[in-house]
Amino acid sequence: MDDSPVDGCVFCHNTRERVFDSARVYAIADAFPVSPGHTLVISKRHVPSYFELDEAEQREMWAAVATVQRELSRRLLPGGFNVGFNVGAVAGQTIMHAHIHVIPRFHGDMEDPRGGVRGVIPGKQKYG
Repeated sequence: MDDSPVDGCVFCHNTRERVFDSARVYAIADAFPVSPGHTLVISKRHVPSYFELDEAEQREMWAAVATVQRELSRRLLPGGFNVGFNVGAVAGQTIMHAHIHVIPRFHGDMEDPRGGVRGVIPGKQKYG
């Protein structure tokens, strides 16, 4: 397994404050948050996709997501969360380094949030 940082990768060469740090994973506040508290959980090893992480890395990613979610819940009191990742440019991934978005949601931040992540495809958020 090559653990070498990749030149030009902002996550391999992160200079932002870490809000969580462990052996395989770290977390930072998103530079372009969609809501207060929007946090990225990032693998330390450079792979383009969550699906290329080994099982230990995947487990540690989800453990970090849970830790981040608890802290954001305690600190910001959101009404809910969207949690997920984009895999590949066609799915909207802009930094080709495995990471998971933890996005706090607040009452009134969207007129009708029903359908949640289905909203990534315009016109498909509503059921029916």
